[in-house]
Formats: sequence, structure tokens, C-alpha cells
Amino acid sequence: MGRHSLRPLVVLGATGSIGGQTLEVADRLDFPVVAVAGRRASDELLAIASRYADAVVCVADPGDRREEFTSALGGRVRFGPASLIEAAATPDTTVVNGVVGAAGLRSSLAALGAGNRLALANKESLVAGGPLIEAALRNGGGELLPVDSEHSAIFQCLVGEPDASLARVILTASGGPFRGWNADDLADVTVEQALKHPTWAMGPRITIDSATLMNKAFEVIEAHYLFGISYDQIDVVVHPQSVVHSFVEFTDGVVTAEVGFPDMKKPIQYAITYPERFEAPHAPFSLAGHDLTFFEPDPDVFPCLRLGYEAGRIGGTATAVLNAADEIAVKAFLDGRIGFRDIAEVVEIALNRHNAITPRDIGDVEAADTDGRVHAQEAVNARR
Repeated sequence: MGRHSLRPLVVLGATGSIGGQTLEVADRLDFPVVAVAGRRASDELLAIASRYADAVVCVADPGDRREEFTSALGGRVRFGPASLIEAAATPDTTVVNGVVGAAGLRSSLAALGAGNRLALANKESLVAGGPLIEAALRNGGGELLPVDSEHSAIFQCLVGEPDASLARVILTASGGPFRGWNADDLADVTVEQALKHPTWAMGPRITIDSATLMNKAFEVIEAHYLFGISYDQIDVVVHPQSVVHSFVEFTDGVVTAEVGFPDMKKPIQYAITYPERFEAPHAPFSLAGHDLTFFEPDPDVFPCLRLGYEAGRIGGTATAVLNAADEIAVKAFLDGRIGFRDIAEVVEIALNRHNAITPRDIGDVEAADTDGRVHAQEAVNARR
């Protein structure tokens, strides 16, 4: 497969971190971008639209700038949430889904239903709608490649290996800003402390999720669906240096890993160029001078990781509730309405109040999402 036989790109969440880095990779590799999408009609999205003069531009919520965008972009601008779904269904494309939140699920389903390659950075697609994504993969003829660095690492370790040879995956976690703390230490954590991630620069919610280890809980659920393995085959180890991106253990006892300095452009590039590898600018990698450490996460200090396993084992709509309740709880923490340790308690209450079912369609997932939000908001209000 040569460079110019690669499928053109649809970039959803173009103004976000993943979207911006995807466009950098696309420019360097010189492949076409046929659609870009953003949540709002921002100046940044307008600037991106001017860089890709032939791309369709989708705006989920134009606000009061619809006329301005129409005047600037003419017939290539589309408005409303449905425009992202239409873009994802553009035939013979690679769809990079960097949308934040449960809204990304419909676009993921549209991409797979159209037989496209889905380069997935939207966790909620699998966390909230894993069974629907599995069905779309079976029925639509598309393919799913992970963009998360941990899952990309696992995927790369598995390339060329027989399916039956996989024994276990070990996801690495940075541990966030509070690794090594005890439960009492976390009682008075401030928002500012929780937002100071030691390794990655990310949005507020994912940064808090990293601090609680809920982000790793979501990744456990993603691994279950991506690689078709049981929760007993998924472990988590804290690795503060973020150099080993994950491990794979095979049935013969051999353990492999993908190693390198943190850089999201590498898994993005692999997801859109697989099975080829194209050259990319990077500093030579050396382990010399680096101490790599690993230790078990403490489930008593970080109960969100335990909740991820519990929701995953319940299955069905339980994981959609986990995601929705966490979103409400994290927002309440960021707004100063609950404490850091309350996040896990709010999520657990919502999870316990939900009667999980196997989702038949996206309506069931959205109903579970609403249920999780309602129960989580009740739990937040009870703490005021």
C-alpha cells in the first residue's frame, strides 16, 4: 500500500488535541482531508476550514455564527449533530473520531456501518456502546483501530500473532498526580492539584479521570471489546514514567511491550496508515539513563478502577451508566460542589441504582446514559 493509496481522512473533533495532531500527521504524510468537524463554530474551526479548502466542514452547534460560517464557507458547511454522522459515513475514508463524550458513539456506528476504517480516540463509543460497536463491526464490513496509546500498544504487539496465543494484557497507567498518596491524603484535594497531570496535557475531564484512575477503568472496558478478552485477562500496573505503553503476555509465557517516549502522533499515524509504517520525525529513543518502575494500583485509594471492573463484568448498559455518572461527578468536582473522593461514591451510587440490560439499539444506550446522569445528580445534590 503506497502513500497515495491510503484512504482520505474525516477528522471529527478537529479543534481538539487528537484532531489537531491528526491534521499535523495528515499534512506531513500529504494525504487528503475530506471533512473536518467541531462542536462549536469557533475561530479555530474556521481557520482549519481555510487550510483544507476542499473539505466539508461540520459544526454540531453553530450558535449565533451560522450566517457567518455560511458566508465564509458557502455550500461546504453543514450544521447540526447529524452532520457529523453524515461525515463519518463518507464512503472509502478513514474516520478519526476524536469527539469528546457519548456524542461520539453515533458517528462511530456510522463509520463502521459504511465500511470505513474507524481510528477511535472516543472512549465513550466502546465504554457506553461496546455491544453496538461489536454488532456494527460484524455487519458493516468496517475496521476498528485504536488511537489510545495503551490500546495501540497492545494492537501492535498482537499483529501477526494467532488469536489463541493471547493470555493477558497489562495496561500501564501513569498514576496521575496522586500516585503514592493514601486515602486520607485525598480528602482535601483541590481542583488545581487534580488538574496538574505529571505526564500528559489533556482536557479537564480526562485529566480528573486520570487522577481518579477512572480513565484506566474505561481503558479496561475498551480492551475487553477491542481484543475480545475477559476481564480476568486484563490487568493494570502503575508506571509513572509512561515509557512502556502496555504489555501483552502470550500463552507460552513470553511478554512483549511497545516502548517509547509519550507522543500521541505515533498511535494516530499507525491507526491511519496500518499495516504500513511511514517515517516520522522523532528523537532517537534510548533507555539509558531512565529508571522504569512499576507497582500495583491501590483499589482502596482509587476505587474508580474497581468500579470499572464491576461495571464491565455486569455488562450491557452498566458501562454506559459508569461513563455518564462519572461525567456528572467530575463536573460537580470541577465546580466545587463535591470533594475528590466523592467522585467514586457518586458513581457507585448511580451504578447500584441501575438495572442493566443488553442494549438493542442506541436508544437503550441513551436511556442508560440519562439514567446514570439522573442518579448521579441526585447523589451530588444529596452532598450539598
